[in-house]
Amino acid sequence: MVTEPDGGFGIYVHWPFCLAKCPYCDFNSHVRHRPVQQSDYANALVQELKHFAQLTRGRTVGSIFFGGGTPSLMEPDTVETVLEAISKEWSVATDVEISMEANPTSVEATRFAGYRAAGVNRLSVGIQALNDKDLKVLGRQHTVSEAIQAVEIARKTFSRISFDLIYARPEQTLQGWQDEINLAIDLAADHLSMYQLTIEEGTMFHRLYAAGKMKELDADTSADLYELTQEITAQRGLPAYEVSNHAVPGAECKHNLVYWRYGDYVGVGPGAHGRITKSDGVKLATSMEKHPEQWMKAVETSGTGLIEETVLTHVEQSDELALMGLRLVEGLDVRRYEELARRSFNMERLCELQANGLIEWMSNSHIRATAHGRALLNYVIAEMVS
Repeated sequence: MVTEPDGGFGIYVHWPFCLAKCPYCDFNSHVRHRPVQQSDYANALVQELKHFAQLTRGRTVGSIFFGGGTPSLMEPDTVETVLEAISKEWSVATDVEISMEANPTSVEATRFAGYRAAGVNRLSVGIQALNDKDLKVLGRQHTVSEAIQAVEIARKTFSRISFDLIYARPEQTLQGWQDEINLAIDLAADHLSMYQLTIEEGTMFHRLYAAGKMKELDADTSADLYELTQEITAQRGLPAYEVSNHAVPGAECKHNLVYWRYGDYVGVGPGAHGRITKSDGVKLATSMEKHPEQWMKAVETSGTGLIEETVLTHVEQSDELALMGLRLVEGLDVRRYEELARRSFNMERLCELQANGLIEWMSNSHIRATAHGRALLNYVIAEMVS
């Protein structure tokens, strides 16, 4: 058994299929009008897991995350096959967190008990809005009543649940968002992820925006919505532990903390990314073929759909550590950053950022962005690491 490095070790499994492509989504997701042969994909995922197990022997899996796409289109047997393969290839922590993203359609909600029996112990429900008008704008396939029903089923089935909301939607008001947040907290047991809508290239929203058929919410209102989010969640007992994530203390998502604490994670499935440290200390960035069918062919041929494997330099690792760590309320581990970067921070620049109210020292070992700094995070990070 090897000692886990800072940040821990997790496994991400990507399921790339959706019932429909949401107009705001730039994730690697695909719509198929014929049933997917799930046993074939399950077997391919098992093969890819075996490939990465060879590079990460002796590691202990602390978290597993099924993302997408829409993982709740997977059959429970498919999930069970993947989890059994992971337990054969690695040691799995007794308190492992096994999360799955789910959409709140009635058909998928009936599968929740099957996922729990397969081993999933945390469900993240993609609700995105709690009014029917905006659900239609966002291209979602469910109504508010279906979402509430799915959350109620999830709460009865899983000990831990979360769900996602998107804000800064076109024409959104502060009062309307306040009502949605409070309803969300009433529904969600212990965790909420709330993301600001961004217009990403390659999406339907981007095409509408370019054609002048869609307007983004103005920057001032978007900033006010962010501040309102922080205020209400803190008052209601779900303070932010990361820029976009809020939880009852102790209910933070373990898997996402692996990312933000710059741990290691194996990424399998079409379009998945990973960060793994080999036994010789070399850290690799991995990327999989995005197209599902081409990924399948690659796995059949070589045991993995890997299309890129890059050795990360110490500077690249320290930059990634800062990019992730400063998103966290707990802040960035200065000692670890300086060991990776092989240089010290520019103290003059840190003092200037501190004087401007953008960063603060948590202790001699951690720096974090202030509430104001988190709203200007890209600027803060660029200044700190340059």
